[in-house]
Amino acid sequence: MSYLKQINKICYTNHLRKSVRYSHAQQIKEVPRRLIDKVLIANRGEIACRVMRTAKKLGVRTVAVYSDADKNAMHVEMADEAYHIGPAPSTQSYLNAAKILEVAKRSNSKAIHPGYGFLSENVEFCEKCANEGVIFIGPPPTAIRDMGIKSTSKAIMSAAGVPIVKGYHGEEQSIERLQAEASRIGFPLMIKAVRGGGGKGMRIAMTEEDFLPQLESAKRESLKSFGDDNMLLEQYITDPRHVEVQVFADMHENVVHLFERDCSVQRRHQKIIEEAPAPGLSEETRKALGQAAVRAARAVGYVGAGTVEFILHRRTHEFHFMEMNTRLQVEHPITEMITGTDLVEWQLRIAAGEPLPLIQDEIIRRGHAVECRIYAEEPRAGFLPRAGTLHRLTQPIPESNVRVETGVREGQEVSVHYDPMIAKLVVWGRDRTEALAKTRAKLSEYQVAGLETNVNFLLRLSGSSAFVEGDVHTAFIPQHEHELFPKSDTELSECRAVQAALGHLLTAQKQSLPNDSWKGINVKSQSWRPNYQLHKTVPLRFEETDINVTIEYGRTPNAYRVQVDNGAWLDVEASLQESQQGLRLVSLIGDQISNVGLLYYDQQVHVYDENGQTVVELPRPKYQAASGADAAANANNASSPTPGVLERVLVNNGDKVVKGQPLFVVIAMKMEYVVRSPRDGVVAALANYNQGDSVGKGTVIVTLEGEN
Repeated sequence: MSYLKQINKICYTNHLRKSVRYSHAQQIKEVPRRLIDKVLIANRGEIACRVMRTAKKLGVRTVAVYSDADKNAMHVEMADEAYHIGPAPSTQSYLNAAKILEVAKRSNSKAIHPGYGFLSENVEFCEKCANEGVIFIGPPPTAIRDMGIKSTSKAIMSAAGVPIVKGYHGEEQSIERLQAEASRIGFPLMIKAVRGGGGKGMRIAMTEEDFLPQLESAKRESLKSFGDDNMLLEQYITDPRHVEVQVFADMHENVVHLFERDCSVQRRHQKIIEEAPAPGLSEETRKALGQAAVRAARAVGYVGAGTVEFILHRRTHEFHFMEMNTRLQVEHPITEMITGTDLVEWQLRIAAGEPLPLIQDEIIRRGHAVECRIYAEEPRAGFLPRAGTLHRLTQPIPESNVRVETGVREGQEVSVHYDPMIAKLVVWGRDRTEALAKTRAKLSEYQVAGLETNVNFLLRLSGSSAFVEGDVHTAFIPQHEHELFPKSDTELSECRAVQAALGHLLTAQKQSLPNDSWKGINVKSQSWRPNYQLHKTVPLRFEETDINVTIEYGRTPNAYRVQVDNGAWLDVEASLQESQQGLRLVSLIGDQISNVGLLYYDQQVHVYDENGQTVVELPRPKYQAASGADAAANANNASSPTPGVLERVLVNNGDKVVKGQPLFVVIAMKMEYVVRSPRDGVVAALANYNQGDSVGKGTVIVTLEGEN
């Protein structure tokens, strides 16, 4: 019997005994039970799909809502019913509380599950649900309000005996007062939106000179994201760890924790890889974290799923309360994996008035789990998000100890209007070493074409020496940049050039044959030879470098002599094979046999192996060569680095600007990007775009006068 089945059996047995258990272990007050037979999921993407799977398991019907951009989305097809709620921008659709409540009433939904993000921590929406007689699957409005306003939450936590970080959490928000408080606290300093979350409205001022520009940027982003630009200031603890504790509470005044997670490794103040339990902590520290989290939940009369987040000193493991997220977290699956629980099921049962399924002593921690967030983004370009179509998406096959949480499929769009996350890969192992090994193995099974992803980066990260040793902290990525962004990634090896060229050539041969002819060929004893010239040159391009690969056909099937540029001739054997995940190229180069995945798409050859994906360009017709990206490289132009929405233009025609001066701001995938002048100069022209207009990657917004 597998580990998870054992845990589920324990949970079921305990559930049968709970009437006896609660009579002496916990106090149950009278709470009316509420029938939830239909639930509306006020969200999209992978979390909407995740909630639907559990709801269907419990026999609860599901209702989806969707914007113009999500008409054909996976969560819409999974639901029993689906309703259109507005245009693509989230402010006009998924944040439209009135429309969502209207759909809940129309569909006779007894409850609304908000997922995470959007309306999940919106006090007003929670109150409106109560007024309309719709169950909000989450905590009471008072808890959301108290924990959502960071200044209030700090005061409550301090009174409850939960340690907090030195800072300013006051209501006086004048620039003069904030500057004075910043000087009192000292630098480096963390600037945070009072109603913030997910890294939005958060900036670090390393020096006093940095403070005002960073404050203004944080205020703009906070106002855009939360409709509130109030800030709090905190001492910035250098290189801390980010450790959080999953808590659950019911309406019967019972509160438990389900152990901690480590979410320290981040980019743009957003999590990228998480694990549970946190590596390297003593049992005493784990116990203290859990107890502090339970005190925090009790202090605000909490109900449902919540996460108490702590800043933990990297060396001493001393910890301070940071914030409480009053919702389910993106990384909740790793807690489920180490405890054998279904936290969405817990949410639904608690919202219906049931007591917690388990008491604290019955929640057992076993093994280790890792979650990787697969994003459409460009890590080498500062992790800029990318929008577009997933022309190819092959993911690992789920197993008992491997979960793939996703809300997109091959052929679907990653929209500029939403978060660029494609999927979450969740892996369980008996210990951390096994979990990381499985994680790397499963990451190598990803095949994506059409959009750049962070899969290669995650492979390097999860295998980097410091990460494997458990030396994780929030500055991990910049401190290990040399290992995570190796120079070798910008150079094409001879072996990879041979594989790309032969893969392209053999794929072209395959596609030139009738389907039946190809299926009848035994690639190991293939007698068919192409009617091509004896020599074939395949021009390749990789990272702006041109490479010529010359291929000479041998006298036996699958045998070739290959030369890369002017290098030595290599004897190579190669053949194509078909697998469940697509074409594979089996090659013998020297004394090494390689078996790599292969994909030909849009004048590109994609080669996949245990180290990730290599994309090699093939020559394009001249009419396709120019692009907006070429203009972006021009020193006279400032262009949008990503598809997005033009938020602000900060200069006018004729303005003198200096190198590095902010010119305009683009909002893309919930992030703010400030584009700066490439040089000193004078603004010669502004593009004919207005605030709120959509712009593509490489779109020129500001043009400078030509250099003399």
